[in-house]
Amino acid sequence: MDLKGKNVLVVGLGRTGRDVCRFLLERGARVSVSEKRTLAEIAKDAAALTERGVRFETGGHRLEAFLSADLIVPSPGVPPLPEFSAARSKGIPVWSEIELAARFLKGTVVGVTGTCGKSTTVTLTHKILRESGIRAYLAGNIGRPLISFVGRSRPDHVYVTEVSSFQLYHVETFRAHVAAFLNISLNHLDWHPDFMDYQAAKTRLLIGQRPGDTAVLNRDDRRVWALRGATEAAVLAFSRRVRVKADCYLRGGRLFLAGEKPADLMAAREISLPGAHNLENVMAAALISRALGVRGAAVRRSVRTFSGLEHRMERVAAVRGVFFVNDSKATTVNASRVALESLGRKVVLILGGKDKGDDFSLLRKPLKGKVRLVVLIGQAREKIQAALGDSVPLATAGSMRGAVRLAFDAARRGDVVLLAPACASFDMFRNFEERGRVFKSEVRRLARGQEKRR
Repeated sequence: MDLKGKNVLVVGLGRTGRDVCRFLLERGARVSVSEKRTLAEIAKDAAALTERGVRFETGGHRLEAFLSADLIVPSPGVPPLPEFSAARSKGIPVWSEIELAARFLKGTVVGVTGTCGKSTTVTLTHKILRESGIRAYLAGNIGRPLISFVGRSRPDHVYVTEVSSFQLYHVETFRAHVAAFLNISLNHLDWHPDFMDYQAAKTRLLIGQRPGDTAVLNRDDRRVWALRGATEAAVLAFSRRVRVKADCYLRGGRLFLAGEKPADLMAAREISLPGAHNLENVMAAALISRALGVRGAAVRRSVRTFSGLEHRMERVAAVRGVFFVNDSKATTVNASRVALESLGRKVVLILGGKDKGDDFSLLRKPLKGKVRLVVLIGQAREKIQAALGDSVPLATAGSMRGAVRLAFDAARRGDVVLLAPACASFDMFRNFEERGRVFKSEVRRLARGQEKRR
């Protein structure tokens, strides 16, 4: 595709938007940016791009800018604006960054999607591949935007890419040579009009595959397994419950890779990550790696030394016998439920943040008998309080410091204080990473205070 002289509109100037602008400029496109923030809010990034000829409209979006473009590239997270529909009705393509990148990228693309577990799975897969001698790179939501690799991409490179529904919403021909669909549950209903729209976006990862590709699917998730007919790829299944017709399965506390002679991969207890959901993430990573030619022994070596990610069930500290765990990445009800189920102790749970349209009443059953107290924070606290009712004791806090203090006071020796908010972070923090770092900072502050009292 020749971009030289084309009028391309980039919508949103986050990290991905900036990389897209640079990519387009290098290929001779005439680049404009439409950004809802004011020029003062993006001044630093805008100045550098203005010097290279990028034009800006800020403080909102003008329909004229969309209709005068030859191509529109929305940044991830930009909602489905009416201007996109208007442009498409005029035959103007609207492509996500991964769609644009894939049309120029050399190498093999691994795409991983799902509601939970994406970041852990891509990071572990990347580790396995790199330690097996494969030139693998981490891309997408957890790494650098895929488009940033295009200029130095090579046919022998592998791009392990975390792919969101936002990115998949605007694809046409994007192809993952190996695709993994981990699970699906309610999420992002503040962005998608309904669950079916969210699932349809995710399913595009499979639809774009071709014969000779590989799809790795969770056989235990009925919605995911029902999509096996959506792909032309060969399907590999993983399951914790079903041994028959599963290519990676759990039996007698051990993981096996199926074949004419099933290979004993490893004991589940060798996996340092807590929870059944992480067994599934390991299975998915093992099957992705096998599809790319990595042997079981190499998978086993890499998994044994994988300790997980920051903000994903991260052990922070123990303060007077109370354990603090940071799962700030748990931004959905299902992720919080899974986090709770992975702990074999009584829990004081910190919930809340920016509502994503999730159904908090689904937490009633998992909380009952497991959680000593729920501490509510953020914009969604009233909605969560109404949804949980009297199923569990509740308290509210106006800051993370207050939440940590309340949780510690309610906990008993041997309990876990768990940050698993079931919400986005944007009401109080820039992102889930900042939320997790603030939580850890407050836990350490608490620990220092307790030490001084001794």
